[in-house]
Amino acid sequence: MGRYLNPGMESFEKSVNSEIYVDKTGLVGYTNRVMNTVQGYVCVSRPRRFGKSMAANMLTAYYSRGCDSREIFSKFEISESPDFEKYRNKYNTIFLNMQEFLSRSDSVEALVDRVKKLVLRDLKREYPDVDYFDDTDLVESMQDIYETEKCPFVVIIDEWDCIFREFRQNKEAQEKYLDFLRDLLKDKACIHLAYMTGILPIKKYGTHSALNMFDEFSMINPGPLAPYVGFTEVEVEYLCHKYRMDMEEVKAWYDGYSFSMAASVYSPRSVVNSMLFGKIENYWNQTETFEALQVYIDMNFDGLKDDVLSMIAGERIPVNTGSFTNDMTTFRTEDDVLTLLIHLGYLAYDSENKVVKIPNNEVRNEYVNSVAASDWGEVSIALKQSADTLNAIWQRRPQQVAEGIQLAHFETSHIQYNDENALSYTISLALYAARNFYTMHRELAGGKGFADIVFIPRKKFQDKPALVVELKWDKSADGAISQIKRKEYCRSLEEYAGNALLVGVNYNKRTKVHECMIEEYKL
Repeated sequence: MGRYLNPGMESFEKSVNSEIYVDKTGLVGYTNRVMNTVQGYVCVSRPRRFGKSMAANMLTAYYSRGCDSREIFSKFEISESPDFEKYRNKYNTIFLNMQEFLSRSDSVEALVDRVKKLVLRDLKREYPDVDYFDDTDLVESMQDIYETEKCPFVVIIDEWDCIFREFRQNKEAQEKYLDFLRDLLKDKACIHLAYMTGILPIKKYGTHSALNMFDEFSMINPGPLAPYVGFTEVEVEYLCHKYRMDMEEVKAWYDGYSFSMAASVYSPRSVVNSMLFGKIENYWNQTETFEALQVYIDMNFDGLKDDVLSMIAGERIPVNTGSFTNDMTTFRTEDDVLTLLIHLGYLAYDSENKVVKIPNNEVRNEYVNSVAASDWGEVSIALKQSADTLNAIWQRRPQQVAEGIQLAHFETSHIQYNDENALSYTISLALYAARNFYTMHRELAGGKGFADIVFIPRKKFQDKPALVVELKWDKSADGAISQIKRKEYCRSLEEYAGNALLVGVNYNKRTKVHECMIEEYKL
């Protein structure tokens, strides 16, 4: 057992021995299927906190000849596969965490040199009697070992993209690193599986990728690996039952990623923390501060700020992901920024409709914190004061509510502030804090028509009043309240047992003033 060649299974054991471990060994079934095929080059990109390293450690434990992992895998899904024993612990497995090498290197050249020397040391210790053509050449030495021992290699690389995050502006260094990986991995008969994982898909330069033999599974298109991106709905339901957590709350805070082969995917780290600590809150910022997001949403692309505000308000935004070059510096359009945010987990992508949205309350809080700390004019103030505006509704202080809505008033290139639909965007921003307590519905059917916006308290907050909001343009707030009653919009709340507040909002186009009226309603 070496440090980099055929390591043991200690890292995977830590995951399995943790209080919460969710079985993702089905991933091994996929890598077994592509073993020693042209599909045996797998690059998986996911955001931080989404279990990339755990998966890499799992594959290492399964394939490495440096351990016997039969017992640890015997209780998991992969043990039911007819190929379970065929591949288990049968490969010379090289595991590389590139972030570890980078932290001890001051250049890409030094990183590559360090990888080669350390892996070669392990190879020569394990196979001292092989007739090496050049025992200073890593690739040649791996081929010599394969020819002599007939034991193929599996290469697993974690944090493969750290170079593109740490050397963002150094294109020459990035190309040298990609050339090293290509020389190590491409068209080598001795390598039966290459698995890389990181945040970014494979970097493109020029007209081709240096690693174009890889199949890429990303947050844009995870393909058959979608169930292993994060926790699925069934897995989270089980945890909620076990830890007596409110599934509705967990879903509102940590769900929101959706793929064709996994309709509902949750952020794993946040779900685990909420279960262990018994509390729903923002765990995202424990591993990354909102300033990381702020750098990107403050970029000066036409329409970017407008689209961010629209998404905070609950809208979906069209995006073209095709021009993204898979790095963190080359931004030519707003679409490139939005695409990076998909890979970072700050946006969820709908591949069928080619749109993005903010996935859940946890991530939405990061956007609000970023905008509130930025110089985005009165809308930044409105977001800071959103909780106060919501509280003013609860306390029936219509003038303060109108002032909060006034701050959130914004016009964009695609939302002209000239009808009730545009006014609903403003309300959604002014009351973004309501998402912490309510499920928001637009155009909700009830009685003799459709209420503009209805806020229904989630199960945990049944003490809060439901809110039925009607919007008017150049009319009156009093008329909005009358319409709610006349058309019996509150019939949409028949299954809700608490009280309701009727909120009428009118915007006067001539004076540019918002007016609000609030009335209590007994259900």
